[in-house]
Amino acid sequence: MSGGGLLGHDAAWREWRAALASERLHHAWLLAGPKGVGKGSFARAAAQELVAEPGVQQPALEAHPDILPLEKLPDSEEDAKRREQGKPFKTKRNITVDQVRAMQQRLTTRPTLGRRRAIIIDPADDMEKGAVNALLKSLEEPPQGTFFLLVSHQSGRLPPTIRSRCRNLRFPPLEPGDLDGILRHEAPDADDQTRAAAIAAAQGSPAAALAFVDQDLAPLHDLMQRIMREGDPGFALRGTLAEVVGARPDRERLRAALDLARATLAEDITSAGRERQLRIIEAHGAITRLAAQAPIYNFDPGLLVMEIGGLLASAAVPREAAKTA
Repeated sequence: MSGGGLLGHDAAWREWRAALASERLHHAWLLAGPKGVGKGSFARAAAQELVAEPGVQQPALEAHPDILPLEKLPDSEEDAKRREQGKPFKTKRNITVDQVRAMQQRLTTRPTLGRRRAIIIDPADDMEKGAVNALLKSLEEPPQGTFFLLVSHQSGRLPPTIRSRCRNLRFPPLEPGDLDGILRHEAPDADDQTRAAAIAAAQGSPAAALAFVDQDLAPLHDLMQRIMREGDPGFALRGTLAEVVGARPDRERLRAALDLARATLAEDITSAGRERQLRIIEAHGAITRLAAQAPIYNFDPGLLVMEIGGLLASAAVPREAAKTA
């Protein structure tokens, strides 16, 4: 059974809870798997279980003195204000060494409410080099009662010295049935057709499935699939794509469009021939790079969407095959 109201990842919950019930809980865990499958939510729910004490009232996670999340900070004072107001905000590129050192200062005192303290680093992949080196010292000599939960989308980016000190907990993409359950719970107004399209486009990611519904991405998905089938020699479909995304899309919609483009490419790769598979892989890699750069660089939204459309068109079915299909 999943924990904290979360659906899916039953195997991960079983492994975590078996370790929690034992007398030899490992001090550092690497939660590894694709982005958007629920690792961060798992880490926060698991941390709450870790620090809970019988008979002790536990505050909400955001105010819990024994749960310390390290994540990328707002990029500016204006972004910090936007975060406080619950609005989308731009983050810094990395988790910094100063953040890790501030966390280590907290570790010189005992946990406040019980015997245990949880440190969540999300994502650990985005720690700058100095932060990684500083964290290593804490992993080598962890203070008693302190446990680390490192969320990782690409664990190969972490040095072996970090990985070797963590117990690995794998998070595969969710099954369609689990995604359907999440959508029915979190987006009860979505109809059967929308849920089916969201599940197909999400590639096992609940975050992507929910974004599909929240951002009304079905028309965008249909257009992307059409570009993949037909190409776009006259640029007309790319223009329509830009119209559907919107003249002034916010950061969340652009991010959702980039994620959807990657998923649309992935949908076709298993049925494509070798030559087209290589083009799909190349386009997928280019869109992945754009997705990594978008939060950092101030791209013109219209040009970014046209670039996405061009990459989809570059991986389209060859015109001869499309005519005979």
